[in-house]
Formats: sequence, C-alpha cells, structure tokens
Amino acid sequence: MTKVLTDARSIRIKGRSFLAVVLSPDLPLDQWLVRLDDLASRSAGFFLDRPVVLDVSELSIKKAELKQLIDDLAERKVRIMGIEGARPSQLTPEMPPAMKGGKPAADVEVTARESDPEAEAESEAVEQTPIKQVEAQQIRAITQSLVIDEPVRSGQSIIFPEGDITIVGSVASGAEVIAGGSIHIYGTLRGRAMAGSIGNTNARIFCRRLEAELIAIDGIYKMAEDMDSSLRGHAVQLSLEGDTIMADILF
Repeated sequence: MTKVLTDARSIRIKGRSFLAVVLSPDLPLDQWLVRLDDLASRSAGFFLDRPVVLDVSELSIKKAELKQLIDDLAERKVRIMGIEGARPSQLTPEMPPAMKGGKPAADVEVTARESDPEAEAESEAVEQTPIKQVEAQQIRAITQSLVIDEPVRSGQSIIFPEGDITIVGSVASGAEVIAGGSIHIYGTLRGRAMAGSIGNTNARIFCRRLEAELIAIDGIYKMAEDMDSSLRGHAVQLSLEGDTIMADILF
C-alpha cells in the first residue's frame, strides 16, 4: 500500500552551497588583528555582508581566547557563520556552529574602443549594485571558464570557483572578481581581482591596464599602495612564486 509522506503543511528543506571567505588567524592574535585592520582600512567594504568561516585548525588557543577572537571580529563587523577545526571543548552554545567537510572554492576601457565616457560615468556612479553570483553547479557540466561581455560595475562581485574568468571590459573601483583559476581582463582593472581561490598556486591575473585596489593569488595579496608604481597603467601578468606575487609588463 502506498503511503503519503508529505502534505501541504510540510516544511521544505533543501541543500544549497554558498561561497564563503575563510579567515585563518595566526599567533600572536593581536598582531594578526592589526594586519586585518590594515586590510579592511585599505579595501573598504571587503567584509561587508560577506559570510566568513573562521579556521582555527592551526591555532593552539583556549576556549576563552577563541571567544575573545570572535568578539574582536564582531567589533570589526566581521560576521562569523561557522568555525572550522575547533575541538568540541573549545566551543560554547553562544558561539557560531562547528563546520567540517568544507571544500576549497574559490580575493577598463573596453578593448574594442579605448574609452566609453557614458559607461565609465555609470560604472563610477553605481555604488550598491546587487551581487552577480554564478552558480557553479549550473556551469560545471558545460565549461570550466566564464566570460563576462560587459563591464563589472562598482559594487558588483563576479564569483566563479570552478575555473577561469574572462572580463571583456573594465572592472570598476569597488567591484571584485574571484576565480578558482586565472583571471583575464581585457581592459582596466580598478577594483579587486582574486585568482586561485581554490588553492591554485599556478593561477595568474592578466589585465590590459593595471590600476587595481587589490590583487591576490592563492590568498597572497597586494594592495594598491604596495605595488610598484611603475606597473600602473601598463598591461601586466601577475603570477605567484612561493609567497611572492611577481609582475611582468606585457607591452
């Protein structure tokens, strides 16, 4: 006999994956927090409304120290959605839940015409454009690269942890591009570009004109003021050698 297992009052429970930033602090924590403050001050809004997982698997700290760290992050508007690598004895009911089993996933003028004043004005004017997030599950079976045929405006995020991203246009200040593989920008990079977000040390960043706020490869980052001024305005290739980001001027 067939039994009806659901009715109109059933609660629907679904599985869904989201891309989160993972913070992995190191000791001493006070110095790490100073570096975090420096990153946040030089890249405004980086942690705003962004889910963050706190990885403490490499830390030897007590429960009270972990709680203080979470409080310190909360004061900085960094909202922790879960804690990875913590021992059960380190956690309390008031803390974010323990998480495990996470997988690494995935940080212009248009080339056809050197400058588009209307597009440039629009890119700079838009400050809070809804995030454009690519569902990796929909693309995995088709391709391992993503092509965006329009400028990335201020406030937008292009996130594709499954492979490379190609932008046929500009990346405005306040915008970001995050790829599991390499990033190709056929225009000016003014915002943030983070390649190799799945732990790919061979990922690279290419752009026709470098004016970036932040660039990162496999978690190693450089802010605008840390970059050699001679690179600005040039077409460059950025790659990783050990813990150092290397830059080559292409033309």
